[in-house]
Amino acid sequence: MAETIETIDVIEENEKNEENTEEEIKEKIEEETEEKITDSGEELEKQLEKQKEDYEILYDKYLRVNAEYENFRKRTAKEKDGIYSGATFDVLINILPVADNMERALKFSDAEKVFEGLKMIHAQFAAALERLGIEEIKSDGEKFDPLIHNAVFHENDDSQPENTVTETLQKGYMKGDKIIRPAMVKVVN
Repeated sequence: MAETIETIDVIEENEKNEENTEEEIKEKIEEETEEKITDSGEELEKQLEKQKEDYEILYDKYLRVNAEYENFRKRTAKEKDGIYSGATFDVLINILPVADNMERALKFSDAEKVFEGLKMIHAQFAAALERLGIEEIKSDGEKFDPLIHNAVFHENDDSQPENTVTETLQKGYMKGDKIIRPAMVKVVN
């Protein structure tokens, strides 16, 4: 019987050890879980802070790019206005002397002097157009070209080749390759 009591004591002790071991394991698991949760929480907070910093950097870049674009848009609009004003200024500088001479010509009552004045004004105006790079479209005797001519009259003339411009009714002008105004012409059919 003493052996039985000893065996019972050993069994009870083993049960206590098992209970202690289970409790220790539970405690250990709880501690590790809390540490992991704490570590995960801290890690998430660090990630959140990093994301906030990245967001701030990108938002700052966005604001800068947007401001640069607005400045670019305003600058190009201002340059465009400046170019237009400069071009207008150049044209007026060349045309105003012609207007001045027309006023002077109107002061004369002698028809011959007025006619001479008009010839001089015409020459001055042609020179002003030339300085601006504007060329007259040559038409008389040329083959009809619908890109630079506007045929308003057609005539039958066997002495002229077909589609030939016989008379310019209104001069046409161009600057470089751009047609300012097509020449209004009479064409042989």
